[in-house]
Amino acid sequence: MLVHLSLLEILLNIISNSTRLYCVQIRNMGCAGSSQTKAEGTVKKIRKPKAWKHPQPITKSQLYQLREEFWDTAPHYGGRKEIWDALRAAAESDETLAQTIVDSAGIIVHNADLTLCFDERGARYELPKYVLSEPQNLIQGN
Repeated sequence: MLVHLSLLEILLNIISNSTRLYCVQIRNMGCAGSSQTKAEGTVKKIRKPKAWKHPQPITKSQLYQLREEFWDTAPHYGGRKEIWDALRAAAESDETLAQTIVDSAGIIVHNADLTLCFDERGARYELPKYVLSEPQNLIQGN
């Protein structure tokens, strides 16, 4: 069964989970500062991936099918479901909203184009370019 959550529901879930994690960190570690990456000034500003080409020209419907297959299977390869949901929401948003989503979820952006990210526990999340932008050789029409 496919469950489609609104962007607001995803953001509220992320904020709720992040708040709980932050409170646990304060209690266990005795600190109330920013996360390590923000404190060090290494937060990467999100940008769209550089122009790229798919190995063969594909239609919009084929691109959407690839994206759906990726998002349906990605959580089965590790990481937390709420982080995958946040990454999907960020990938499908404009850059400003995407930045807000990853910041709220506590996602550590390794590559500014979101192709490589980590959560606060160190789990790795790799996103293919086809879920982040359209290829240059996209066949218009379908």
